[in-house]
Amino acid sequence: MNLIAAVDKNWAIGHKNALLVRIPEDMKRFRQMTAGKTVIMGRGTLESLPGGQALAGRQNIVLTRKKDYRAKGAVIAHSPQEALQAAAGCPPEDIYIIGGESVYRQFLPYCDTAYITWIDFAYEADRYFPKLSESEEWELAEESQEYTYYDLEYYFRRYERRAGKMYKVEKST
Repeated sequence: MNLIAAVDKNWAIGHKNALLVRIPEDMKRFRQMTAGKTVIMGRGTLESLPGGQALAGRQNIVLTRKKDYRAKGAVIAHSPQEALQAAAGCPPEDIYIIGGESVYRQFLPYCDTAYITWIDFAYEADRYFPKLSESEEWELAEESQEYTYYDLEYYFRRYERRAGKMYKVEKST
């Protein structure tokens, strides 16, 4: 499975249930990578999307503790295990964890690739992605050239889990 996020230089991902910045090339990359795939997100992430709507052209799985929660175009799960069961028919390489902070942390052990847009700027933030650059379990496998959006410099990075450091996802029958 994959994680995908845009982070600032402190690994921040959000502030007051909103993205830190919207970089058109990053948004385009996100759409291209997740189109036709399965995305797993928390309720807050779903509600932060335009119109609070599920992402079109993808299987949306929303993790929430609210037992009576409903969202048009989304499968609702109440635990990571339920979310994994809902995604059981998908190849693991076609599943993307898209946030927020607690969902990234809950699914990190099940993922082997992280697609990170690393923004060379520090924002005011209240939500953070796990610091893969400081983890012995993860290594930077690829980094793009430097891109700019107005005065922001950013890079597309791919982190890979080091061999032998991943949990197995058991398929239920």
